[in-house]
Amino acid sequence: MSEHAAPKFKPADDPTFSLPSSLASLQLPLLGGGLVALIIGVGMAFAAESESMPRFGFSTYLTAFMYVLTLSLGSLFFVLIQHLVRAGWSVVVRRIAECFMILIIPLAILFLPILFSLFFEGRLFVWTDPNFATEHGLDDKMWAMKRNFLNAPFFIGRAIFYFLVWGGLAVYYWRGSTTQDETGERAATDRMQYWAGPAVMLFALTTSFAAFDWGMSLAPMWFSTMFGVYIFAGAILSAHCLITVVSYVLQRHGAIKDEVTVEHYHDLGKYIFGFIVFWTYIGFSQYLLIWYGNIPEETEWFFARQRGVFGGISIALIFFHWLIPFLGTMSRHIRRRPGLMAIWACYILVMHAIDVYWVVMPEARHLVHSNVPTAGGAIGLIASVLSIAGMTALFVGLGLRVASGNRVIAVRDPRLHESIVFENF
Repeated sequence: MSEHAAPKFKPADDPTFSLPSSLASLQLPLLGGGLVALIIGVGMAFAAESESMPRFGFSTYLTAFMYVLTLSLGSLFFVLIQHLVRAGWSVVVRRIAECFMILIIPLAILFLPILFSLFFEGRLFVWTDPNFATEHGLDDKMWAMKRNFLNAPFFIGRAIFYFLVWGGLAVYYWRGSTTQDETGERAATDRMQYWAGPAVMLFALTTSFAAFDWGMSLAPMWFSTMFGVYIFAGAILSAHCLITVVSYVLQRHGAIKDEVTVEHYHDLGKYIFGFIVFWTYIGFSQYLLIWYGNIPEETEWFFARQRGVFGGISIALIFFHWLIPFLGTMSRHIRRRPGLMAIWACYILVMHAIDVYWVVMPEARHLVHSNVPTAGGAIGLIASVLSIAGMTALFVGLGLRVASGNRVIAVRDPRLHESIVFENF
């Protein structure tokens, strides 16, 4: 027998399917405050640059950008995979992911400062410095082969291709879903399902190479075939956390109260738990293979993260990004309490930001083997926090802007009924 009351089915124009006015009113404060915080944070980061940390300014911006980019890409993948497997349970929360996946378009504009850094030799990507190979005694032939891939025109061309693919997929699935709100056309779901397979393959290819370009090439002599999967693992984990938090906030303000049930939080909790394990597995496997191979070009990346403040962050990630949330989200009783799952989701989103910081910021140092990376002191730390918080506020403000003009649930999806009555057994 079901443990829930009989579900209520509402008309498509029910006011609880719209963004509550109390949340819609936060758009401008978030957009304005986020922009101010981002500008101040990045400005402080440039001011914190030193001889030992010459790339601190652009690296701080890249950290903030990569954080929100992974939230958007994780949301895009969530939408694609739900269509690919014809999932019914997730229809009531899928629109939340759709609102954040479409933000890949404004993120393309926010990527411009990173392209702008290419005009300043070695100020973010050291391979743009013409003296890099000479100063580090690299073999000319090997470096020339590296430069066939790592050169500004090809780098820019690839970035444009990534955003065209992501933007094209996001717009296609956004239009398909929101148009269906008006028409109720069943064929729209069939079309989105049909293209989900090729879309996932395109997503995997572009996300992996974007991770290589914007994360791995910060240390151009380092390489790991697992790095793209590591970034993806963080993206899909954080997207599930974002959906959980937004669902809870929407319900607290009166929206989708009868549609999203404890069963959906239970499923989101299971995925969060699973992707915590996946993120840990990929991170540990990458470390283990490099440690076992003991090749200097590969171990140098981890060596920089085992010293100074980043050595402490490495240990902290093991306990606070894996062990504590692993234990905290393991229980069924926790997953079936929306408030507790929202708290855990917020916690993991913070840890994901620290993880992205750990990936990017050590490469802001001057690349001398004996140079220990730092956080830039108190000013550098405040600058990093302000930049990430500002970019996140911008991201959420834009998400509210998108949601305010649309319904917060796919009201005429043919599987909506299945999703509302969904139960775990």
